[in-house]
Amino acid sequence: MTVPSKIVCIGRNYVDHAKELGNEVPTAPLIFMKPPSSVIAGGEAIVIPRASTRVEYEGEIGVVIGTRAHRVSERDAMHHVRGIVAINDVTARDLQKTDGQWTRAKGFDTFCPLGAEGVAPGPLEELGVVTRVNGVERQRGSAADMVFGFSRLISYVSGIMTLLPGDVIATGTPAGVGPLAPGDVVEVEVPGVSRVANPVRAEA
Repeated sequence: MTVPSKIVCIGRNYVDHAKELGNEVPTAPLIFMKPPSSVIAGGEAIVIPRASTRVEYEGEIGVVIGTRAHRVSERDAMHHVRGIVAINDVTARDLQKTDGQWTRAKGFDTFCPLGAEGVAPGPLEELGVVTRVNGVERQRGSAADMVFGFSRLISYVSGIMTLLPGDVIATGTPAGVGPLAPGDVVEVEVPGVSRVANPVRAEA
């Protein structure tokens, strides 16, 4: 598994998810980052840290960058896409609320499960994302419902930081986020493209 140099995440990019957490929908993409050290592959355990009392799943569609992107236009943005991955933006929700910024809540080791990279069979706007916990569906969303689409996100992020081959943009999570507990198995799927499933355990 090749670990990206950076994982750029988009917050509140589905209206229903913003509402379920009591937040306003942003007027421009709201970005934050997860460290490369948080990345794990399918089958590896998500570890609930002792510092948190509420760790939640967030299933997302991840866009993998294929060629260096620096201040690209929306028109040219999709030429820089190499593939799609399922990604779980695992979040310590209690710490996200108390810290006032999201680095600790999003950045623990094991908090970024990534699926195998795949290629979308059609337009990216037709992609969906589904999250299941212990086989029970908890989230289902469509890229068509994103506040900011793929081209806008790639153009916006590349205007702030140069995107390198292998970098991932996590495009936001739909409504339905919820807690994980030791013993759970959480699965995020971009149907027909990528899937990642991970057991959950407590920190030893």
